[in-house]
Amino acid sequence: MTRRAFITLLGGAAAAWPLAALGQQQPAKLARIGFLRAAGADNKDFTAFRSGLRALGYVEGQNIVIEQRYAAGSYDRVGELAAELVRLNVDVIVVDGPAAAKPAKAATADIPIVFTLATDPVADGLVASMARPGGNLTGLTLSVGYELLTKRVELLKDIKPDLARLAILRNPANPSAGFYSSEAERAGKVLGLTMRTFDAQSPSDLEAAFAAMVEWRAEGVATLNDGMFYSQHERVVTLARENRLAGVHPETVFAEAGGLISYGPSLPDLFLRAATYVDKILKGAKPADLPIEQPTKFELVVNLKTARALGLTISRDFLLRADEVID
Repeated sequence: MTRRAFITLLGGAAAAWPLAALGQQQPAKLARIGFLRAAGADNKDFTAFRSGLRALGYVEGQNIVIEQRYAAGSYDRVGELAAELVRLNVDVIVVDGPAAAKPAKAATADIPIVFTLATDPVADGLVASMARPGGNLTGLTLSVGYELLTKRVELLKDIKPDLARLAILRNPANPSAGFYSSEAERAGKVLGLTMRTFDAQSPSDLEAAFAAMVEWRAEGVATLNDGMFYSQHERVVTLARENRLAGVHPETVFAEAGGLISYGPSLPDLFLRAATYVDKILKGAKPADLPIEQPTKFELVVNLKTARALGLTISRDFLLRADEVID
């Protein structure tokens, strides 16, 4: 090879190097994720979801964009928010419970949907089966069916052995309300309690619902899973405390806000695990082939300050069972 040919070859290669390097530095296509909750925003849950994504290599602004939408318990807005995410042509939609999953399913049969807080996805008509969901939905459940309500009532009765009349706070607009009501009836029979359901469909209904509980001479109240109650948890526990009702609730935010006890799956853990579904879907997996997962982490939280205000003494054995004791 002549010296001139060598210099020409070297010059051509050198000119190509920046182009090759530039090609390697080109950003990958941004994946767009919709995050839709029938409940209000909760930084703890969203942070857990984002942390799960980060652990899998997804960083907002670099290779993903997350479009957040919250209905704050106004179920009539969920369909509109779901349609908005569909118009944005997101790659996957993450929702909380059936109140968001059903409108999202109605809004699209093409975009994959991952639910995080389903109660009974088969009975609710979200999927065909737990092992093979079919369609465009998959995700995680809050429980294996609805027996958690019975467990919560048992815990409340452990703290208040003389409990005889228990009010059930329900949102009739919640798609799972009928299933929970049936479970409440079973819990009442098993534990020998007289139980009655009181409905609140909007925040403005809460005060009247609690007034009706007092008139019925309720001694305690069990709050059902619901996006509106979750968004209004501070108001719910305040009304229970003001009316001297021993309350048991489904999520830790209630006990942290002053509720007597809460028991249920860890919501941040479920949102953290939802990130693995998103990762698999973005890499080509079909929701129809991804089995539904059940919760693995449950949390019992006790508020001792509230117990003392209600004149209740909680045994040492019970406190040792708790994951967190608030004093």
